Amino acid sequence: MNRVLLLILLGAIVLVFACGPDATPEVIAGDLEDIPYNPQPYAIVKPEHFPEVPIPASNPPTADGVQLGRRLFYDPMLSRDSTMSCASCHLPQASFTDNKKVSTGIDGIAGTRNAMSLLNIAYATNGLFWDGRVKDLEAQALIPVEDPIEMHHTWPQVIEQLKTHPSYPALFRKAFGINDRSDITKELAAKAIAQFERILISSGNSKFDRYEYQGDVDALDDEEIDGKLMFFDEAQGIGINLPDAQCFHCHGGITLTGNQYFNNGLDSAASVDDYKDPGRFFATGNPSDKGKFRAPTIRNIALTAPYMHDGRFNTLEEVLDHYGSTGNKYGPNVDPFMFQIGFPIPGTNPVQYAGLTKYQKQALVKFLHTLTDTTFINNPDIQSPF
Repeated sequence: MNRVLLLILLGAIVLVFACGPDATPEVIAGDLEDIPYNPQPYAIVKPEHFPEVPIPASNPPTADGVQLGRRLFYDPMLSRDSTMSCASCHLPQASFTDNKKVSTGIDGIAGTRNAMSLLNIAYATNGLFWDGRVKDLEAQALIPVEDPIEMHHTWPQVIEQLKTHPSYPALFRKAFGINDRSDITKELAAKAIAQFERILISSGNSKFDRYEYQGDVDALDDEEIDGKLMFFDEAQGIGINLPDAQCFHCHGGITLTGNQYFNNGLDSAASVDDYKDPGRFFATGNPSDKGKFRAPTIRNIALTAPYMHDGRFNTLEEVLDHYGSTGNKYGPNVDPFMFQIGFPIPGTNPVQYAGLTKYQKQALVKFLHTLTDTTFINNPDIQSPF
């Protein structure tokens, strides 16, 4: 074989290996400009009786942005060993929780808090996480990737993977109009994930919604109605002898979360410094916020067990046993409503309350099940694209 032919053959072999599946694509300025960028606004679907979904001016949802965010949300490549995605702790069938006491990351290390539901998370405008330490979904989406207990990756490594991925550069171009793959950033990735999370809105087809907002008077039975009356403190106003269960003070509004932080008497504490988990204090630095946590949404609550920030209660019955007894744990900043559940006991001074009877707890649990929204969890638009 002559020398020229040998050099040609060697060159071909080098070219084949250079273009193999593991080769890193060369980053060329403007290499995505031939891909059309035609952003179409995404109209978030919500029930008529829900308020408008808060949308930041800096991140309006588009059809391509939402789909990119959906893919990133379900893609395990965001974790160091490609075994865990955002959806690992936020499963659609569990109303975007994981039904674990606390979540476990890629290294098998357990966290300290229960995974919160993402249902109607777009309306959480007063901080995210149990302690409210971040202000919006864009900021929240950046944290789990680099958390050593969760995905234990680094954003620079993730961005390099996205830049060299066969599909993602084009998807980022369509979503955000970038000119070349070098323009992919963690901020754009977080914006896309936030766009997807903002479409996680109730369908409005739960039994409660049909009864309360659609005029279906047969949607709830008598026991469920009793639970509703106690939940919202409506019984006395219509002459029915049922007590105030004090639920709506923390779980009010259309999404059934007050967007506020409370100490609900879970643990005894001689002073605020005795709480094992400082809760809201972590975000505010205000000592009076120690032991307070964000009230989660009660919609789809029957699907999201176990309950509380540390997952200590396995069932709704256990939750009601805590709230419905007169033996709430003492703490200097426990919310006063924790001690005002049930009928007032005549002759007590200061006034004490009787808690809830077995029937009253049972009616409340039945009502909470009427908040289950199977249309939402089965919506094909929020399932994994893979």
